[in-house]
Amino acid sequence: MENTGAAAVRLPQLRLDELLDEVQARLDAARGTRDRVHKLLEAVLSVGRGLDLEQVLRGIIEAAVVLVDARYGALGVIGPDGRRLSQFLTVGLTDEEIAAIGPYPCGHGILGELIRRPEPLRLPEICDHPASYGFPSGHPPMSTFLGVPIRVRDHVFGNLYLTEKRGGASFEDEDEEVLATLAVAAGIAIENARLYEESTRRERWLRAGAEVTTALMTDRPRDEVTARITELAREITGSALAAFSLPEAGDGALTVEAATGVGADTLRHLVLPLEGTLSGAAFTGARPVRGRADEVPAGPAGPGSALAVPVTSGDDAVHGVLLLVRAAGAGDFPEWEAEPLLAFAGQTGLAMELAERRADTAQLALLEDRDRIARDLHDLAIQRLFATGMTLQSADRFIDHPEAAERVRRAVGDLDETIKIIRSTIFGLRSRETAPQHGLRTRVVRAVAEAGTALGFAPSLRMEGLLDTQVPREAADDAVAVLAEALANVARHAEAGAVDVAVVNEGGALVLTVADDGVGMPATDTRRSGLRNLAERAERHGGTLTLAAPTGGGTLLEWRIPLANGGGGGGCPVAHGAAGGARAGGR
Repeated sequence: MENTGAAAVRLPQLRLDELLDEVQARLDAARGTRDRVHKLLEAVLSVGRGLDLEQVLRGIIEAAVVLVDARYGALGVIGPDGRRLSQFLTVGLTDEEIAAIGPYPCGHGILGELIRRPEPLRLPEICDHPASYGFPSGHPPMSTFLGVPIRVRDHVFGNLYLTEKRGGASFEDEDEEVLATLAVAAGIAIENARLYEESTRRERWLRAGAEVTTALMTDRPRDEVTARITELAREITGSALAAFSLPEAGDGALTVEAATGVGADTLRHLVLPLEGTLSGAAFTGARPVRGRADEVPAGPAGPGSALAVPVTSGDDAVHGVLLLVRAAGAGDFPEWEAEPLLAFAGQTGLAMELAERRADTAQLALLEDRDRIARDLHDLAIQRLFATGMTLQSADRFIDHPEAAERVRRAVGDLDETIKIIRSTIFGLRSRETAPQHGLRTRVVRAVAEAGTALGFAPSLRMEGLLDTQVPREAADDAVAVLAEALANVARHAEAGAVDVAVVNEGGALVLTVADDGVGMPATDTRRSGLRNLAERAERHGGTLTLAAPTGGGTLLEWRIPLANGGGGGGCPVAHGAAGGARAGGR
């Protein structure tokens, strides 16, 4: 009886211990659940505070890894096509491991399964799923997997992936519920960050458009403005590379005028065909084009997504193309960004057209002013000089003193030279070159001015005839090259104190002469290679190169080529008659 009573006492005690253990287990579970809920709330608040989209995305991954106790985490953003990943962010991998894995995934295998079926997916072993086809070399081993979609409103923004639960255990139902709750909060945070980023960028685009318009309308150089346009677009969109291309006149191609960012040096001044390039497609179609930029040289920016936007004006004329390229893994350009970028490009195009029309108006006013000055010089100055020359010439026979007569004749000669200079000025003023900065007269003046530094003094220059309108571009290029070489030879070898340069269109020939008062040609000429080059440039046009030693010393170089159009000496018969009349005794 005594043993039976003791057993009865121990039995309730045993049941009480079991009950206490169960209560303790439930308390521990409740405490664990409470701690997890607390962590979840902290994670929700944490991801909701951010306004920078990339920081928000990375914060979501870091919170998810902690909540489900996973070793690796990743977030894949689904691209505009809805079939592949445009951006992939990871947590848990070192830089060395990322480099060993290679390019970021595009959305195949298990990752693609979540894109095709946007619902939670939990796997105890990744390789057992039918969609799995293994990992690339260099990828760390992974077995357990948990993935949930992230929705922004009704649209699937991307997917959250967790692998390798610590301790070797599999992910549980509670892990899936916690992660799904975090995904809901993440969708709200992503939407807020996107709205903030969109409004901020729109404001920056408006400021950039105003800056570009002001620059174009204040006559700043075009290359400086296009460089600023390119830099602004790259900064605002966060691109790795930006390039601004302009159409080549009559060549059916685009030339990259400005580029900034990774690989910009190899892209500047590159000629892009209209066929087979994003920039060409945007130019011909007058619409934005997305894709991979084949025209971009190999480099860190090359593999990234690209967006080419035409720079158009109100009449749909395409003035150029703005190409933006993101770095690999940086994601595609969001859909909402195309609208403000297109508005910026349209505002830029309109400003470019207004600036061009303003420049045309100013050019027309300049040409009209030049015409007026040319008429005044012809009708007033030349006629008065001609009359003065005729008066002096007629008075010559009444002068008995030989020295006085000689001075009168010299004065008549000076008037003749002055008339020639005025005629040359009139021809220059009446030039209708569409790009006067490339005219022969301007290039000759520039070459002579540049040579003055090496010579130590300014050479004299005389130009006559229609040099800008009747000398072909190829002949003008060779003439300028010959002039530069001849002046360089004088500076190096002649020891000259004066140089006279003359460029004359004689009607049937272009004649370039360079005369110096230096030491003359040496007996053993060391400049034959340079002279041979000048002679070849003359022979190319059917012309000649001659060298002579004037009586007073020095060297006279004459470079002469025929002109097919002829008639270069006409255009001012009164002035021509004045020169002849002053010498021949009347017209």
